[in-house]
Amino acid sequence: MITYLIKLLFGADPYGRARRPIPRFRGVYYNPSHKGWLGEQETSDSLHSSLDADLYSIHENVIIPSGNGRHGTTQIDHIVISAFGLFIIETKNMDGWIFGNEKQAKWTQIHYQAKHQFQNPLRQTFRQKIMLANYLGLNRRNIHELISFVGDCEFKTDMPANVLQSGVDRYIKQFDRRIFDDVDVTRINDRFAQLQAQDSISDDEHIRSIYDRHSSSTHCPRCGSALTKRTAKRGNNVGNIFLGCTGYPRCRFVKDIPDDDES
Repeated sequence: MITYLIKLLFGADPYGRARRPIPRFRGVYYNPSHKGWLGEQETSDSLHSSLDADLYSIHENVIIPSGNGRHGTTQIDHIVISAFGLFIIETKNMDGWIFGNEKQAKWTQIHYQAKHQFQNPLRQTFRQKIMLANYLGLNRRNIHELISFVGDCEFKTDMPANVLQSGVDRYIKQFDRRIFDDVDVTRINDRFAQLQAQDSISDDEHIRSIYDRHSSSTHCPRCGSALTKRTAKRGNNVGNIFLGCTGYPRCRFVKDIPDDDES
């Protein structure tokens, strides 16, 4: 918390990392995205202060291209690289009660009697893992997903072990079996350094890729797997044809077939 006060007052960063510009009004941040930005900095500070820099490398706010033009891009808050695996961390800075489970498409936040639904972050990191594995040519089993909730929130349902309110560093450190040698770790870090140095993908391009992904009739916007035609076998829509994700049952995305594709 002390480091946040320093950053808010003086704009300092004890780790010398690049910052996205945050607009101010009379010295006070007012951008609506500020809450999310602060949450990411809290997670970032925790990672940098608790993980040994000789064992773990941390990359932040990284936009990963698909490399094949099919799945667009994905933005990852934090990526930790080590000989023990890669760790994708998505930060949620939220207050109030949080309800959700691994299979639900939407989770719920209740704060001062106001109810808000948001995308299941595990589905978000699952897609990120697929794209990161493809981009780096790694086995998905060597990439781990974590959700870090910060802020004054309380889980009101049982959460998976990788959805945390604290102890992100302890979760990472429990993986202590080396699966990459030093050459592999160097190669992965160099790939990220090149990606960030090139800065080849702008935020606008990333936003356009999100729109294109959700408009696609060939690939799932959640996990990037192919979509295929299926026929409803039960319920009110029995007999109707729809698009379903080939990643089922891990991904349960479905979509109506566009009118111009029904033929």
